[in-house]
Amino acid sequence: MPRTYKKAADAVARLTPEQYRVTQENGTERPFTGAHTDNKAAGLYVDIVSGEPLFTSMDKFDSGCGWPSFTRPVDGEYVKELRDMSHGMIRTEVRSAHGDSHLGHVFPDGPADQGGLRYCINSASLRFIPVAELEAQGYGEYVHLFTGK
Repeated sequence: MPRTYKKAADAVARLTPEQYRVTQENGTERPFTGAHTDNKAAGLYVDIVSGEPLFTSMDKFDSGCGWPSFTRPVDGEYVKELRDMSHGMIRTEVRSAHGDSHLGHVFPDGPADQGGLRYCINSASLRFIPVAELEAQGYGEYVHLFTGK
């Protein structure tokens, strides 16, 4: 049975104040403070609210910006890009498609040899699932990305 992703009231109620501020109020965590900024483990990053698969460790890179950076989403179906004109700038906001969580922004200054994009994502919007736990947590269809099988 295919997994369904949605924004559930109980999931929102479990958020820490910082996770709530970032995902529900379009906040931004302070640079270099997020739990996943320096994470180098292999695995899948999912929306903290809906569980939607968003990014993999294989597409993560150290951009030096202070937030986890990725070259692309694992599946574009779960990521929405919206025009953001707040703070006197024009940017592209990144949100989860079903959870509608604010994730961060995407910029055109990523590695050129990998498409040129930098998805600058708040750690507070993400839950990390190590490769060894993907099956047990219901993300078995993504194991092949890490094992080639």
